[in-house]
Amino acid sequence: MKEKMAMRVMLAAVMISLAGIVIMNGNAQAAVGITGSAHDFSSKTWNPSGEICRVCHTPHDANTSVTGAPLWNHAVTTANFTLYSSSTLNATMAQPGGPSKLCLSCHDGTVAIDNFGGRTTGTKFIWGNYLIGTDLSNDHPISFTYDAALATADDGLYNPTTQTSGLGGTINSDMLIDDKVECSSCHDVHNGSGVADLLVKSNGASALCLTCHNK
Repeated sequence: MKEKMAMRVMLAAVMISLAGIVIMNGNAQAAVGITGSAHDFSSKTWNPSGEICRVCHTPHDANTSVTGAPLWNHAVTTANFTLYSSSTLNATMAQPGGPSKLCLSCHDGTVAIDNFGGRTTGTKFIWGNYLIGTDLSNDHPISFTYDAALATADDGLYNPTTQTSGLGGTINSDMLIDDKVECSSCHDVHNGSGVADLLVKSNGASALCLTCHNK
């Protein structure tokens, strides 16, 4: 009888411990996301709605001027950008498009952060290290096609259709948008990964860089 009782007590302790682990893991996962991240503007005075998503997205009357814009609710930049160039660059560059243009609609500093929901008279502009500006010549190139042909032309790149990304699939499936490198190839704007600087994964020991660059 004593042995059975001891076994029940031990099992109960194990179950409580496992429950604690599940709860802790659940809390850890719940803490990863846009809430509390650099893109959480719910507490800003210029966002009286107190909504997180509304600054960028809307379920109705979305801006469709940018291809692939996900129910976009923010004013879109019309700036002309100075592009990255290099004597060793094999990719064909073009003005930022798709999701990168949406990111730059705050980060280029020409559009007020509070210009959303149809507002055009905002006064809150991005600042400091968050400000990229319109000169992209010293930033990683974006909005260019990264495919097997580019990898063949530049042997310093992995083939994105076969190289794993470390995120579950290939570089192409996990990091590219319509076969193009965009801001979202490296940055998770919704902080789903929970990594610093809104990266899609840690860049410890240049791990993110080495996902694509064969060095």
